[in-house]
Amino acid sequence: MSSPVFEPLRSIDDVDAAQWNALAGTHNPFLRHEFLAALEHSGCVSVATGWQPAFWVLRDAAGLLAALPAYLKSHSWGEFVFDQSWAQFLQRLGQTYYPKLLVAAPFSPASGARLLVRGDHPREQVAPDLALLLQQLVLNNQLSSAHVLFADAVDQQVLRDAGWLLRRDCQFHWHNQGYADFEAYLATFTAEKRKKTRRERRRCDEAGITFQTLSGRDLTPELLDIIYELHAGTFRQRGNEPYLNRKFFAEIAQTLGDSMMVKLALQGGQPVATAIFFWSGEALYGRYWGALAEFHSLHFECCYHQGIEFCIANGISRFEPGTQGEHKVSRGFAPQYTWSAHFLVEPRLRNAVAEFLQRESQAVEAYADDVGLHTPFRRE
Repeated sequence: MSSPVFEPLRSIDDVDAAQWNALAGTHNPFLRHEFLAALEHSGCVSVATGWQPAFWVLRDAAGLLAALPAYLKSHSWGEFVFDQSWAQFLQRLGQTYYPKLLVAAPFSPASGARLLVRGDHPREQVAPDLALLLQQLVLNNQLSSAHVLFADAVDQQVLRDAGWLLRRDCQFHWHNQGYADFEAYLATFTAEKRKKTRRERRRCDEAGITFQTLSGRDLTPELLDIIYELHAGTFRQRGNEPYLNRKFFAEIAQTLGDSMMVKLALQGGQPVATAIFFWSGEALYGRYWGALAEFHSLHFECCYHQGIEFCIANGISRFEPGTQGEHKVSRGFAPQYTWSAHFLVEPRLRNAVAEFLQRESQAVEAYADDVGLHTPFRRE
């Protein structure tokens, strides 16, 4: 492309929802217009919360051609890619790290396109202009850095070619091999692991716990109150407030309700726990969990086994249950690399981070290789 003219947006509401959702990558629910709008309308992203929308778009005769879901960040919370030590390094040099420019799906560690391009244009041709724009924004506004989090393979290559530093991490994902049902899935386990999983599920049955599967559109205000408080309780037990507020869930349940799925655990007909998921045709994303009390094996059942059953029943090929958690491996989740890309202006910071990322990447690879040996599947 030659001489692209980009336009800044103050809000996601400044762009047509249908045109935004026609961009490659917005099949991921966390980058859909509805999701980003609910974050803004509820105040979850704002100057006050340290997530100032700083979107940029590129238009052509057909409408919206490309976009950056970008934010000015005054901290590093809610990103799941940890760079606080980089900020401390720059501070020791007498410089400021924040605000930084971030391209991400807020509060959502799910990989996908971040340099968004309309489907009738090759992303590889348009995305380099988006990468160049990010660099110019950093330099023109005297920012410390730009970061693209949980980038897919196309974005990784574009940003690597532009000289950005790439960072590797590890999550645990489940992959559907066309299982007929959960028992067919368990048949691929070793006898010991199969017995353990059945015992976990049986403990929930013995406790009299049943499950309801609800879409966002099924949630009445009363149910939303219960589900939200269960989810918020998990954060408050750790001394934190949840990233997402009640107003956000109320809006997203209506605007993106078909992509929101809630598992509600009941005991004696009363809600005792919940797991909140989002999904598309290709993936289920586990996001939030909460319970009134400790129930043996309920977390594993509600967050993992129920999600796997949902994937099998709906022909969903991949289940991403969120970050961390080696306990997922014994339940059939395998190590999966995730990637972010970083443009750092200060040469001393860039050199130090480049050396660190090389060591970190080797450690992540060794960790993934080791953990991958402990999946529950039979080995021929």
